[in-house]
Amino acid sequence: MISPGALLILVVFSALAFDYINGFHDTANAIATSVSTRALTPRRAVVLAACFNFLGALYSTGVAQTLAKDIVSPQYATSEVVIAALLGAIVWNLITWYFGIPSSSSHAIIGGMIGAAAAHAGFGILHWNGLTKIVLALIFSPIAGMILGFIIMKALFFIFKRVAPSKVNHGFRKMQILSAALLAFNHGSNDAQKSMGIITLALVAVGMQASTNLVPPLWVKIACALAMAAGTSIGGWRIIRTMGGKIFKLEPINGFAADLSSSLVIWTATAFPGLHLPVSTTHVVSGSIMGVGSAKRVSAVRWGVAEQMLMAWVVTIPSTALIAGFIFKIISLVI
Repeated sequence: MISPGALLILVVFSALAFDYINGFHDTANAIATSVSTRALTPRRAVVLAACFNFLGALYSTGVAQTLAKDIVSPQYATSEVVIAALLGAIVWNLITWYFGIPSSSSHAIIGGMIGAAAAHAGFGILHWNGLTKIVLALIFSPIAGMILGFIIMKALFFIFKRVAPSKVNHGFRKMQILSAALLAFNHGSNDAQKSMGIITLALVAVGMQASTNLVPPLWVKIACALAMAAGTSIGGWRIIRTMGGKIFKLEPINGFAADLSSSLVIWTATAFPGLHLPVSTTHVVSGSIMGVGSAKRVSAVRWGVAEQMLMAWVVTIPSTALIAGFIFKIISLVI
């Protein structure tokens, strides 16, 4: 029989491992456009993303509290449930990273929590209203990114239509450094909070934090921020190649528009009063790139690659739910 303290240590380790993997899995979100347009060297881009991911992770805790209360009641989120959810998400992230598929870490951890909690006590313990809100945010955020990317790109085309392309590209190559930093900050502010919320649930489960207080402690925020920054520093080059060039051949002005539209959508979901919703930064950035490409011409977007990505997005939640449910059953036999 494993003690509650040992289980908590295992939860924290698994959550930080998920954050680390999330970091290198989702590095492409912040730097793919700036690397593909040569606005930044790969090494500098990764360092920039790691630093601003860390700062963003310390920004707020609203998304963490949403994850901690809107999927399943804290009293049902036992350490075993949390461990199974994290392991299910980690397995899926590693599979999609290996094949270079930009799937969603957000979908993965939410699917993991659904599967592990349902395996523990049935689907009746799930908060369907909260889940509906979260899933709608996951669905509509990339659509918002696509629409906003299209609008911003059209506006930039109109503003700079009489400027020589060489001058436009030279100027926006510098602007991309700022837009990449902004996107990395917003990525950290949303994605790192998912692990913060999971660890907070585990603290509630072992009685170290009241169920009425779902604000992550400072040490949890710092640990998750460091784990994500460390993972980001490794760089997810397989996915960077997909995001940076296989969807649409980017130029600096396109990369800036995609980064800006993605940042606006992610910031709204993270920090707008009353929302504090987890979104998939992978999906938002991909949608923004598609919207930016469509603003040039619809045929410029490689929609076949987009279809493959969409399939990965659709299957992530059910797949991770099944994996996490299976892992929970194994853990229940062992512990």
